[in-house]
Amino acid sequence: MKNEEARYLHADLKRFAAELLCQSGMKSSISEVVADVLVEGDLLGKSTHGLQLLGPYLKSIAAGEMKLSGTPRILKQKAGNTTMDGEYLPGPFVVRHAVEQALERIGEFGVVTTVIRRSHHIACLQAYLKPVTDLGYMMVLMSSDPSAKSVSAYGGVKPVCTPNPFAVGIPTSKDPILIDVSASTTTNGRSMQLHKLGETFSSPCLLTSEGAPTNDPGVLFAEPPGTIQPLGGMDFGHKGFALAILVETLTSALSGYGRVDAPKQWGSSVYLQLIDPECFGGVENYRSETAFFAETCRASGSGSPGASVRMPGEQGLERRASQLKDGVRLYPAIMPSLEKWASQLGVEVPRPIGS
Repeated sequence: MKNEEARYLHADLKRFAAELLCQSGMKSSISEVVADVLVEGDLLGKSTHGLQLLGPYLKSIAAGEMKLSGTPRILKQKAGNTTMDGEYLPGPFVVRHAVEQALERIGEFGVVTTVIRRSHHIACLQAYLKPVTDLGYMMVLMSSDPSAKSVSAYGGVKPVCTPNPFAVGIPTSKDPILIDVSASTTTNGRSMQLHKLGETFSSPCLLTSEGAPTNDPGVLFAEPPGTIQPLGGMDFGHKGFALAILVETLTSALSGYGRVDAPKQWGSSVYLQLIDPECFGGVENYRSETAFFAETCRASGSGSPGASVRMPGEQGLERRASQLKDGVRLYPAIMPSLEKWASQLGVEVPRPIGS
């Protein structure tokens, strides 16, 4: 079976990822959460933020950069607001823990906000949304990494921040709307993916170190490095730059730990908010409005034959349902890269379906 055609059972991939993490020293209950979030990313079609991250996570563990047991520490809590120190525990575990804490408090406060400093990388933001929207709550999630920078300010040529993704889960009377976008034209993961394959982007979404637009991801790995442009590119990048500032402020500035502290460790500053519509205009009115707007968008027509309007997350949910049934299709380079870790750690590699 060709690698690009290989599909794997969802449960096999979760078992494989959890065992690799556990054999690397991670507490088993934590490794299961991390594995679940990573595979959820692949289920939704986020190939750069699913199991592709497992190799870098294992490398980070080997370098002693990720704490493997314990729980995030609460630094401050007032009304519905919490500040946590993730202490560089695995990001998926830290965020899931924060969501659980927020769900315990949302009945009392209606809106619960948590900011997290010093988490390790938190993987695919969209992967956290559906469990919360299934409960009827709206969720907002943002992330930045104060130790890294690859995205330029609008009008600048030096990197100043990370892609700064933000995600929003919106319940409706039907399927939820699951927004997951970055404040940059593309991501570090996608740039790395294309660079390794010797491929380029279809449009000039990056800049050389001299400020010239380019579609070559190799500029990010040159010396001096180029940058990713803010969302909107050369013409409208001031909008993406503004969004990047918002994410930086809500994550690092609110958590009290960011670029001014000059951290050297791969990690995340996180902003997480859960909202109960019942505390505002009411659940029924909320769901009616969100569903109505979604249907209005879908019915708005398309200028291209055969094309249609899709709501954010719609394609991902369709792919998720299909892959849970028929198997998860992994990006071709992922499993070969993990086989090396499996051999080193003595973990059995899952077999593709039908092999």
